[in-house]
Amino acid sequence: MTIPSHPTLLMTGAAGGLGQAMRQRLKANCQVLRLSDIGAMAPAQAGEEVVQADLADADAVKALVAGCQAIVHFGGVSTEQPWGPILQANIIGAYNLYEAARLHGVKRVVFASSNHVMGFYRQSEVVDALSPPRPDGLYGLSKAFGEDLSRLYFDRYGIETACVRIGSSFPEPRDRRMLASWMSYDDLHRLITACLTTPVLGHSIIYGTSDNSVSWYDNHLARHIGYRPQDSADVFREAIYARTPEPDLNDPAVQFQGGGFVKIGPL
Repeated sequence: MTIPSHPTLLMTGAAGGLGQAMRQRLKANCQVLRLSDIGAMAPAQAGEEVVQADLADADAVKALVAGCQAIVHFGGVSTEQPWGPILQANIIGAYNLYEAARLHGVKRVVFASSNHVMGFYRQSEVVDALSPPRPDGLYGLSKAFGEDLSRLYFDRYGIETACVRIGSSFPEPRDRRMLASWMSYDDLHRLITACLTTPVLGHSIIYGTSDNSVSWYDNHLARHIGYRPQDSADVFREAIYARTPEPDLNDPAVQFQGGGFVKIGPL
């Protein structure tokens, strides 16, 4: 059973894929779940507030954050895009959110970072929270900025943040790469819950995956968060091998952890 940890919890990016998947789940974590996105969302249900807001609008974000005690930040551009949209949503938007958190005294944020912060490490390597970032594009670069921004706001203002480098969160893994990067929706909720309830979060980086036998990620530096995945991509392995071709080892999408993102361009 998930025990409510905060009276009012804000989740940005509520209209996106992960936001929609977490909407019902996160209601168990709070008394009121405030939902926000730049796009249209389903009407508010019991225990919900729905606020349409542009993260690039500082005044709108200040109003959005007022009265909440913690933030789950899924908002922003979630794929490789031209610089303009990424700048507005992921750079300016992230700054606006943390500045609003500072002004309103919010002390805990779960920041949806991405495996694409580390996308130019090879699939033969294992990375941890101390491995230097190697973004595979502008999207990954923007998430690296968000991690550094959250570090500044922790060091200077004491706002605790879990930077969750989400792998590939879908109902099931779609290809061979996701046998390493997949995270179930239930495990994502377990991880968010751990981040919201651990007594001391600090500024932490944790890789968001399920309990997959194949993994490029070492979470030993985030054990204080208390996340224990219960699902695994392994149960899908046989079906994925049967429906996908042998990998071309000369393909950069096979060589690097970022997969196809390393080939999207030009910048």
